[in-house]
Amino acid sequence: MVSVERSVPPHKVLFRTLVLSDLHLGTKDSQARELLEVLRGVRCEKLILNGDIIDLWSLRRKNHWSPAHTAVVRRLMKMSEKDGTKVVYLRGNHDDFLRRLIPIALDRIELAEEHVHVGADGRRYLCIHGDAFDTVTAKMRWLAVIGDISYQLLLDINRFYNRWRAWRGKEYFSLSQAIKGRVKEAVSFISRFEDHIQSLAARRRCDGVMCGHIHKAEDRMIGGVRYLNSGDWVESLTAVVEETDGTLRVVGRDELRARIAAQRAQAAAGEVPSVRAEAAPVR
Repeated sequence: MVSVERSVPPHKVLFRTLVLSDLHLGTKDSQARELLEVLRGVRCEKLILNGDIIDLWSLRRKNHWSPAHTAVVRRLMKMSEKDGTKVVYLRGNHDDFLRRLIPIALDRIELAEEHVHVGADGRRYLCIHGDAFDTVTAKMRWLAVIGDISYQLLLDINRFYNRWRAWRGKEYFSLSQAIKGRVKEAVSFISRFEDHIQSLAARRRCDGVMCGHIHKAEDRMIGGVRYLNSGDWVESLTAVVEETDGTLRVVGRDELRARIAAQRAQAAAGEVPSVRAEAAPVR
């Protein structure tokens, strides 16, 4: 293998791979500003955008596109153009307009239905959004749209509820996550979804799977397959990262912000030398 060598600014946190899904740009609850803060503080060899990046369903109903959403798209493009990051954009159900374009490669940007990522340790991970295993999304589009509208309404209620909680000095509480964790049908759906994803990865002879879709960050073994879900940037604000040493894990916004802040502080104090990253090429 030919190694990849790149000069990395000392104030940025370096990852071999960054996996993001369910940004839902174009909705009022997309946490674009928080994501932008993270993206400006990291550098990665490969960026996997695992579906539902731009929410066309929401944009068709009501345009909630803001300057922050545009800034996120510009940053993603800059990561490819200026930073040399390989960007893999996988189709989700909310950005299924990509179906007419894929598969296609545009310089360092690849648009596809699915992607096999090879970790630094040689393990293979099937990257797929996961909506194909959601019977409602795959076969009953009208019901999926109704469900999406209901979810947006729940987020509206949640927003006002958490303003009240903040006024009382309490932490953020997700109504949708509570429902997913307590309603029997929702728990059963998530379990079936994870099993289907695991089975597909095994059939593709992959050691693990990385997906999104259900907005529930996860990192665990299902049978002999490692299941990683990158969560979302609406409520959980999570991602999957592959460190430079090959370690794969789920991280949250707060940890990412803390690492970026620490890196910047060290750089400002002159404690971090100019970094040159050498790693096996990501695939």
